[in-house]
Amino acid sequence: MATYTPAETAALSGFSIDTLRYYEREGILPPVSRTAGGHRAYSDDELILLEFLKCLRETGMPVDSLRRYGRLCRSDDTIPERIALLEEHAETVARQLAEVQAQQERLAEKLAWYRSIA
Repeated sequence: MATYTPAETAALSGFSIDTLRYYEREGILPPVSRTAGGHRAYSDDELILLEFLKCLRETGMPVDSLRRYGRLCRSDDTIPERIALLEEHAETVARQLAEVQAQQERLAEKLAWYRSIA
């Protein structure tokens, strides 16, 4: 199994080393395994989780919800709770997307008006 240093993980995930430590400290990430020398050694599984966490963060999921998701992922019997959390977030993202689309339409209308009088 491949392992990655914090610097490699930061480069591959797009998160800073400080964010990786913060996510681990806050329980968003599970405790990361350590080398014999005590250094963090991230796995491919953690990189996959980080990729999804980045998606959640970029779509505006609050840190409290990320913490909850991280805790839920530590137990196999929490799938229904994870689904509910992700459905709730998906609804929020859909609502925000609709708002942005409406704003984009309004901008297009104003641009069309300005172009018509230019």
